[in-house]
Amino acid sequence: MSPERYQKIRAILSKRQPSLTVCLEQVHKPHNVSAVVRSCDAVGIHKVHAVWDDKTKGLRGGTAMGSQNWVYVENHDSIEDAIGHLKNQKMQVLVTHLSDSAVDFRDVDYSKPTAIILGQEKHGATQEAIDLADQEIVIPMVGMVQSLNVSVAAALVLYEAQRQRTIAGMYDVQQLAESDCQKTLFEGGYPQFRRVCDEKNLPYPHINEEGKIVADDDWWRALQFNDL
Repeated sequence: MSPERYQKIRAILSKRQPSLTVCLEQVHKPHNVSAVVRSCDAVGIHKVHAVWDDKTKGLRGGTAMGSQNWVYVENHDSIEDAIGHLKNQKMQVLVTHLSDSAVDFRDVDYSKPTAIILGQEKHGATQEAIDLADQEIVIPMVGMVQSLNVSVAAALVLYEAQRQRTIAGMYDVQQLAESDCQKTLFEGGYPQFRRVCDEKNLPYPHINEEGKIVADDDWWRALQFNDL
């Protein structure tokens, strides 16, 4: 990895927002998944969460992975498991849903740890998600249609979150743990070595400030990098 690439990845990681995420609930169209993850990357989200049903489980491998090389996807078996996991991280859980109790998405404080549930394209969020969420949010609309494409809705909400977090200075201080930075630096800077490490169940090495791998001779021998 060149020093220039190292610095670029470092700059991106310095603005990652581990306290902001989305949860895709049975979003089943690959182009929508890709578009949402792309928006997540653009506003600095480090990890998204997903719940797939039997029809969408084929996406588990990571459909969106142009951006997915930089945004991690954590899968959950049910929306109950996903929301429980997010609440255990002290996140407020929002769900996009049109109802009398929903608030304008711009009236939410996104400087707080926040997770946003985005429901399936046709039917939206499930009743389970709505019941377990802390707050329903809505994007005001004055036209004939009452909903936006899920990826468009995600982008609008996420950029409001980015706006608020920028004002609060949350992009000025690195929030991502150094261990997470090291993982992404290796995976993004040395994809071939990463593949071999995963196959051989080897630990990822440290990446120094020049973007170079720091590892002992035993690690290099175990890697057998000459076979690449």
